[in-house]
Amino acid sequence: MTTINDVAQAAGVSPATVSRVFNGGRVTAERAERVRRAAAELGFAPNRVARSLRMQRSSVIGLIIPDIENLFFTALARGVEDAAQQTNLSVVLCNTDENVDKERRYLDIAVAEQMAGVVVAAASRSRTDLSALEGRRIPVVAVDRRLRGTEVDAVLVDNEEGSEAATAHLLAQGYRRIACITGPQGASTSEERLAGYRRALQDFLGDDPDAAPKDVDLLRDYTRHADFKVEGGRKAMADLLAAPQRPDAVFAANNLMAVGALQAVHDAGLEPPEIGVLSFGEVPWAPLVRPSLTTMQLPSYDLGWTAANLLLDRIAGKNDPLRTVVLRSSLQVRESTAGPTARGPRPAGRRQ
Repeated sequence: MTTINDVAQAAGVSPATVSRVFNGGRVTAERAERVRRAAAELGFAPNRVARSLRMQRSSVIGLIIPDIENLFFTALARGVEDAAQQTNLSVVLCNTDENVDKERRYLDIAVAEQMAGVVVAAASRSRTDLSALEGRRIPVVAVDRRLRGTEVDAVLVDNEEGSEAATAHLLAQGYRRIACITGPQGASTSEERLAGYRRALQDFLGDDPDAAPKDVDLLRDYTRHADFKVEGGRKAMADLLAAPQRPDAVFAANNLMAVGALQAVHDAGLEPPEIGVLSFGEVPWAPLVRPSLTTMQLPSYDLGWTAANLLLDRIAGKNDPLRTVVLRSSLQVRESTAGPTARGPRPAGRRQ
């Protein structure tokens, strides 16, 4: 019968290194590959069930996200998985649909299955409850969204800075009736992106004490909350376009709502950039459509990769002070925000 010592000798490493490879410890990719190759050649298959019983912890981490259909979270999940593969951990994906009750059931499963750790993009800043994980000392890293009243490592995007830059770009292009479609109330990303939008408007007015009378449109309430999904963005934009003074631009606080906003703009017989459209989050076809879509590009893969590596450190027993890593977005300027007077010829069949 092949033993762990046989694998260690064949791979040119210590038995402890072999153990770390199969128990989810930190090992370089090159050494892990040598160990796995030697194990395969010798027919060594560790008993995962017995190992889990000994460790009282599985070789699985949970990834709890709001919406796998959103390509932002798809890329984030890939970052988590690629990092987890470094140490031979598997990832179980849980989709909450922004539902706190559904999220709670997944958190209970993480405890019941004694997962090694959890990366979570919380459904609610204040209502997400991690106490069951904390009670079992299961490491947790928050990703993309802040948590209130819970002390865990976190990897975030600078939402306020990014949304402020996005709104400032629309202002610089000459738009004045700028709407903001943000996400559900209570989600930290919704609150932060709305705050950045408002700060940009306030800063613009504050530059000139006499600006308010001539830029009174900036003081109108063009904010709407939606559900971070396409249909929510479409309904919110349709409602904005029905206003007596409709907006001349919209900042959509995620990529799916931007798609819905574009649908509503087209349904109204309008085209960017006469109504500017800017998405907080990239979509694959943004550079390809005409007019091409201006976006704030988010480091979605890096968010997942960084969060998973923080989690791996905790699983390995590191007791460093809690960390919050903040990544930045970048503005990708395209045709959809060229300015309210930069309209090109309309496609045939559009209403004038």
